[in-house]
Amino acid sequence: MNRDFLPQKGHYENLYVYKLAGCIYAITYYFANKYFSRGDRTIDQMVQAARSGKQNIAEGSVAGATSSETEIKLTNVAKASMHELRIDYEDYLLTHGLEQWDVNSDKVKATRAYCKNHCDAREYIDAAKLRSDEAVANIAITMLHQFDVMITNLIETQKRRFLANGGIKEEMYRARTKYRGGQD
Repeated sequence: MNRDFLPQKGHYENLYVYKLAGCIYAITYYFANKYFSRGDRTIDQMVQAARSGKQNIAEGSVAGATSSETEIKLTNVAKASMHELRIDYEDYLLTHGLEQWDVNSDKVKATRAYCKNHCDAREYIDAAKLRSDEAVANIAITMLHQFDVMITNLIETQKRRFLANGGIKEEMYRARTKYRGGQD
């Protein structure tokens, strides 16, 4: 099997940012269905934004085998979707007269520390069932800020990889040149 170009990608399951996206999706699905009235479009909007954040990491990772451009674009779509979701949580807190935790508060620091080492979606759903809507929304916002830092770093890594290696056409040219050189 020739592995000179078209490297197999798609190992997104190993990315912590993907695992975090799964936790965000789970907590959002729970939150939206618990705290919004049935038929409220916000449920679908929030769930789909969380789903898009997760699914676009996977799709971009797999598509990256043939298109660095598509990989970077889809990873950025994931980032944008999660920004939309964060705004929905912030709007929920605002419109319900609830407190948004300060980024330097002890609650945010404790949430950040917990999220660094825990990425089991079931844990977040179980924890959400024991907390108020205010707490769950703030936990999700904290997770979304962490996601943003991680996804930004992933995009920067993808950009550096593209600058260093080029795209599929350049990989194919290098492989073909190497192959022809071995034919002599």
